[in-house]
Amino acid sequence: MSIIDAVPGYIRSLVPYAPGKPIEEVEREYGIAGSVKLASNENPLGPSPKAVRALQDRLHALHLYPDGDCFYLKRGLARKLAVSPERLIFGNGSNEIIELAVRTFMRAGDEAVMAHQAFIIYRLVVQAIGGRCAVIPLKAFTHDLEAMADAITPRTRIVFLANPNNPTGTIYRRKPWEQFLDRISPEVLVIVDEAYFEYVSDPDYPESLVYHGKEKFILTLRTFSKLYGLAGLRVGYGIGSQEIVDLMHRVRQPFNVNAAAQWAALAALEDREHVRRTLEVNRDGMEYLTREISRLGLEHIPSLANFILLRVGDGQAVFQQLLRCGVIVRPMGGYDFPEHIRVTVGTMEENRKFIKELQAITKPFSRSVEAQ
Repeated sequence: MSIIDAVPGYIRSLVPYAPGKPIEEVEREYGIAGSVKLASNENPLGPSPKAVRALQDRLHALHLYPDGDCFYLKRGLARKLAVSPERLIFGNGSNEIIELAVRTFMRAGDEAVMAHQAFIIYRLVVQAIGGRCAVIPLKAFTHDLEAMADAITPRTRIVFLANPNNPTGTIYRRKPWEQFLDRISPEVLVIVDEAYFEYVSDPDYPESLVYHGKEKFILTLRTFSKLYGLAGLRVGYGIGSQEIVDLMHRVRQPFNVNAAAQWAALAALEDREHVRRTLEVNRDGMEYLTREISRLGLEHIPSLANFILLRVGDGQAVFQQLLRCGVIVRPMGGYDFPEHIRVTVGTMEENRKFIKELQAITKPFSRSVEAQ
């Protein structure tokens, strides 16, 4: 038997994550220019200007290894969040924090509970270590917390929750969250992915950080990729009890967050103007897109994030047609939403281009929906 033959079935059956198409690839493939990318929930304003200046000021130091402890970033974020630095762990995007948690707290044969049609990385990481996934259907396009609590068994080690959920943009609210927590024992780690929490304005949104330290083990995940516009630098972080974070640090590899990412993230924390403009652009863009999508007679899921899931008929076909027009969105067949696409809220110019091209493509579908 060769080393290839010895690879277990749970690795062989993994389907690699498919990222959104980059602008350069689309323009090269279709021979077009002026494309817009509304596929990956990136910040349409670009990176924080303060982050860019911090990078420019320190590029001369790129020959040095990064701070393996993220000392200054850790302390800057701890001040902002009003938590002790020992409760923070940083990663190469929040994806790495997910992987560190699974490798720390799960073994082959252990179980993790997660929602169907939630961030697909949860399932991939659990499967990669030989774990078992209990996948619970969404209810009204969001997490069914009662059913997820029912699915917990003595083998369950982790429950994954996304609030807001990707790709639906929906949230669960305070009462069902608190009822869920009442059913969770200290034997289970609850991982709450809040990558889009800054965009939520609903007063009933239960920010998970408030519930830490109540005899429950909660790990909150957040990122600099969305609000701060640093997706290309890959900086995510987790907030948990000191005991949880200390164990995860034993698994974390040294220098996992590069120096440029640390400099930029620390500067971005102080860029209040960029945050204000980002939230304003998202609010205005969301209002425009939801209004125009409704005008076209298309269904969409009300979203509290920076993207919208909308039903267009054949999602893959619409995705391909939009590509030829220089508009990159995300088809949702991989999330078992074959009739849907997900579109990121862009600048108003980008939003208008998307609506213009979408209207031309989906007229036959919207007419067929009206006739039903």
